[in-house]
Amino acid sequence: MSASTPLAPDWLVPPADANALAADVWPPSADRDDHGALRVGGISVLELRDTFGTPLYILDEDEVRARAGRVLGAFRTAAERHGTQARIYYAGKALLSTEVARWVTEEGLALDVCTGGELAVALAAGVDPARLGFHGNNKSVAELELAVEVGIGSIVLDSSIEIERLSAIAERRGIRQPVLLRVNSGVHAETHDFLATAHEDQKFGFTLEDAVAAVARIRELPGLQFFGLHCHIGSQIFGTAGFRESASRLLELHGVLAEGGDIPVLNLGGGFGIAYTSVDDPTPIEELADGIVDVVAAECAVRGIPLPNLAFEPGRAIVGRAGVTLYEVGTVKPVEIGEGAERVYVSVDGGMSDNARPALYGAQFSARVASRTSDAQPALVRVVGRHCESGDIVVDADYLPGDVAPGDLLAVPATGAYCFSLASNYNYVPRPPVVALRGGVARVIVRGESIEDLLARDAGLHRVPVLSERQRDEATEGAG
Repeated sequence: MSASTPLAPDWLVPPADANALAADVWPPSADRDDHGALRVGGISVLELRDTFGTPLYILDEDEVRARAGRVLGAFRTAAERHGTQARIYYAGKALLSTEVARWVTEEGLALDVCTGGELAVALAAGVDPARLGFHGNNKSVAELELAVEVGIGSIVLDSSIEIERLSAIAERRGIRQPVLLRVNSGVHAETHDFLATAHEDQKFGFTLEDAVAAVARIRELPGLQFFGLHCHIGSQIFGTAGFRESASRLLELHGVLAEGGDIPVLNLGGGFGIAYTSVDDPTPIEELADGIVDVVAAECAVRGIPLPNLAFEPGRAIVGRAGVTLYEVGTVKPVEIGEGAERVYVSVDGGMSDNARPALYGAQFSARVASRTSDAQPALVRVVGRHCESGDIVVDADYLPGDVAPGDLLAVPATGAYCFSLASNYNYVPRPPVVALRGGVARVIVRGESIEDLLARDAGLHRVPVLSERQRDEATEGAG
């Protein structure tokens, strides 16, 4: 099989070594043992396969903790240079379990949840409710009641209805609930349309124009305490330009609102990008922190307003690189596409049920044969799943050794964020377990599902047959 093919995307360059692990894509602990098998956290994937099976989500706990600490340190240092403070909320939607909630809070982070289910996980993990922020465009009354009851730190308001709804709940309980108002700055991050969330034509938040009246109403209500503005411009963003422009627009609004009272917090969201392939070049978190905080400080100085405390909500930037998904190859199918062009389809035992991002967003991932190394010439492959969908693609394009074969283990890096959390049972495929690695020990932190688990939810298996009148008559006659 030849590495040279017109089917390869322009950005994808044939590798000198199809066994090499791109340094910025894989967890820092990833390497190969003396026999060529991939190791993560010092543990061979062969051992992980034998113990836990495939597909398997692998999560390097040390990397999650290290990234949490690095992000927190970067923003705290940047904020302290300007005489203010920064708080980091881990965006639980990226990947959440009780263990992950404990890791990030033990490293000094607060935690962002956006549903009653995520709130329940955080509380079950023992997270102090005061360190929780609650997002969502359609929080139910029951969810808001629970959040207020447990003493949640802040709630991000998303609509006029929610303003009135939450105030009534808080007033009835005799408290003032700290809240932020989500605002669309109008800055459209350079990302996929479905990932950019600050332009006006979408379901989240208030426009800059409508925010003034919304804050005035919050300040009138006895059950609410206005803490500040919140904005999130998108996901998987490289560079600081979008954040800088969004911050500038928010501070214009902030200055207007400051005339009516204190605004202690400005939350600029998250969305910091990571490397999924060898050509991705994410901005170092220290550079992001310095650039964003510097522009906030400069804009406040120009407007003559106090510099607020700052908050940020990274998820992917903390957990994304820590994750690797392990599969087993089932079939390999070379397909000729036009004269002299061949693509090799490598089918694995998972797919869009454990990684929906390629199907949802056209997201790019990379892959490596994990159970061995090979001297075979690289071949262009498309890694696909087992589901009955032509869009069931795990890795759209990468180069693997040309002798990739059934039974090989295949590893896809940078799957810590939005893979487990978006997983489904499409085609009645059980969701894989999540295994955390630390200190040479692997342990399950989220149990995988079995077919029996899926069947246990099917109420039809336990239904008492309902007989028609004719069937009852025939049964009665037979009995007589």
